[in-house]
Amino acid sequence: MPKSSRPQVLTPQQDDFPRWYQEVLDKAQVADNGPVRGTIVIRPYGYGIWERMQSEVDSRIKATGAENVYLPLLIPESYLRREAEHVEGFSPELAVVTHAGGKELAEPLVVRPTSETLFGELMSKWIQSYRDLPLLLNQWANVVRWEMRPRLFLRTTEFLWQEGHTAHASRRDAAEYARRIHLGVYREFLEEVMALPVLVGVKTAQERFAGAINTLTCEAMMRDGKALQMATSHEFGQNFANAFDITFLDDQGTEQHCWTTSWGSSTRMVGGLIMGHGDDRGLMVPPRLASIQAVVVIVRDDATLLEAGEGLLRQLSDAGVRARLDKATDQGLGRRITDWELKGVPLRLELGPRDLAASSVTMVRRDTQEKTPVGFDALAAVVVETLDDIQQSMFDSARLRLESATMTTGSIDEAREAARTGFARIPWRVLGEEGETVLAEDAISVRCLQTENGEIPDDPDADDVVAVVGRSY
Repeated sequence: MPKSSRPQVLTPQQDDFPRWYQEVLDKAQVADNGPVRGTIVIRPYGYGIWERMQSEVDSRIKATGAENVYLPLLIPESYLRREAEHVEGFSPELAVVTHAGGKELAEPLVVRPTSETLFGELMSKWIQSYRDLPLLLNQWANVVRWEMRPRLFLRTTEFLWQEGHTAHASRRDAAEYARRIHLGVYREFLEEVMALPVLVGVKTAQERFAGAINTLTCEAMMRDGKALQMATSHEFGQNFANAFDITFLDDQGTEQHCWTTSWGSSTRMVGGLIMGHGDDRGLMVPPRLASIQAVVVIVRDDATLLEAGEGLLRQLSDAGVRARLDKATDQGLGRRITDWELKGVPLRLELGPRDLAASSVTMVRRDTQEKTPVGFDALAAVVVETLDDIQQSMFDSARLRLESATMTTGSIDEAREAARTGFARIPWRVLGEEGETVLAEDAISVRCLQTENGEIPDDPDADDVVAVVGRSY
């Protein structure tokens, strides 16, 4: 179908970005609203994306030495109250169970908003000696936070995530491990698999996680210029160790308190994928993340075409390509092409009578819409090579958008103006906490503090530290 005659399926991003986002979720069959306000139903295609994310992140977490556990959904309310700053940060979002089995409970139970307190209680029980350290644990679970302004994948009452919790013998060990997770797990996954460049840095005191002494963050720019926090890592110092009596005997037999960390990523990354890469045709999924990397589309109902398509599917699968055969010829070809574009499948391989006669397929790239005839014999090799090219091209395009929409500024007024369409970089010594408060009045926040060359600062108050500010989800 010529581009000029293609029907407009989605609201253009530049007309109404939030509406475009909601339409993509619906028409690409990614997710739906649950029956309870703020809850989400993740549909099979969307869950397939999440499973790929989970697999990639999980393998990287395990490479750092952490092991997976599973803890209960319900937490005694008294556990949360043992770390005052932590419970204060979560109080507005808590869902509390007061009755069960037809009776009022002696102590209310909190549906986990996060599991720091439960991990703290268990670490106190499991750790006795320095030989038990470091204790590196991770949990894949659902959590509940009673969101006042829900939006699917970005802020939902219930969502899926992983939360890591570790205990260490020294502050240095804890800080080094938190940074290893942040750079070697989160940034590596987001950039190398999701093809989404991120800014890494630390949160300011105002933005820091409740109960933490330091919070590391990965911030991505969406296509509308707003920021989305993709993953965070927290150093808790000895706050939780003191509250939960997490102690160990060192090699001299002296009792010491542990130093703990926590770190997490969630299904919010699915929202980041959509808003970070999607265009007016729908989703655009990077090949390394895609549950379907290539789809062979049979153009018309024909037994010979179907047989050839099945052969091509086997060829692609044998080459390690996650491929699918679309033989739904009872539906219009234009509708099927539109559906695959909405889903953002990286490559579409169209097979019609003319293609078959030439022993080739028409290969269409989702990112550029470029069409190329490819012979059957060379198909697997060409597809593998093209998928690699798409992966790099998507990252390069996203990086160019980030760089072009990030302005270096020298004053609060300049930073405020730049944040209308993207990010602003301003020296932290110029902005400071007072400037941070001023910008907050215009819904502009400090996304992170980083060094001038974009790295995590060892000292957030050093002269070379810059604040990245912008509007966020």
